[in-house]
This record gives sequence, C-alpha cells and structure tokens, in this order.
Amino acid sequence: MIRITETIAIDERDIEERFVLSSGPGGQNVNKVATAVQLRVDIACIRGLRDDLRARLARLAGRRLTVDGILVIEAKRTRSQERNRADALERLVALLRRAAEPPRPRRPTKPSRTARAKRVDTKKRRSVVKQRRGVPKDED
Repeated sequence: MIRITETIAIDERDIEERFVLSSGPGGQNVNKVATAVQLRVDIACIRGLRDDLRARLARLAGRRLTVDGILVIEAKRTRSQERNRADALERLVALLRRAAEPPRPRRPTKPSRTARAKRVDTKKRRSVVKQRRGVPKDED
C-alpha cells in the first residue's frame, strides 16, 4: 500500500507500469533500452478518494487523465529506468496530495477608492483624446 494521506491509499497492484523507449538523454543506449516509464492508475481503484476529491484530481490531471478514468504519468527525465520509475511514483503521489488538500476559499475584493478614481480619470482623458480626433466644428 502506498499511503497518500491518512485516508487515501493506493494498492501497489493497482499501478500498472509500462516501459517504453525514451526520447530524452541516453546516447546510443536510448535506442536499445526502454528507460521511460508510464504509470497507469485507474482513479476508481484509489481507496478513500471521495467524489469531490476525484473531481479535483481530474481537473488537476488535465490531459493525463483518459476518458476511461485512467491516470497516466510519464517519466523520462533520467537515463535510468529505476530513477524514472521513482520519479513517476513521486509525481503521482504529489498530484494526489495536491488534490487532497482543500482549496482556499475565495474572498471577494473591491477596488479601493483611489483605484476607482484613477480608472474614471483615465476614462475621461481617453474620452477627450477621442473627441479631439473628430471632424472640426464650424465656427459660424
């Protein structure tokens, strides 16, 4: 079991690893050894993940989440398969922890009196500039 928080955990058997050829660093080795790793986890299998957390995870995951609900994490930063594997697992845990922390409530703010006055003043100046661009009036 991989513990994410006190209530959320992933069974290691639910994580599928695929090793693929990497396009990153590695010299000639990059053409022979599959060092890049793809971690695949079905988010329905994650224990303790409530519906609101699942929705937040889906929003945070973005393109990394398939239409089937499979979260795919790719790691190919290093030349070593083991280090890429550890990196992918760290990124998975970090993503889940980010989804688990509650969002900060938004506090609505109002512009200050000075800011409102400055905005109106700027609008007035711009209005005058545009009025002066018009056709000159006859002085008859």
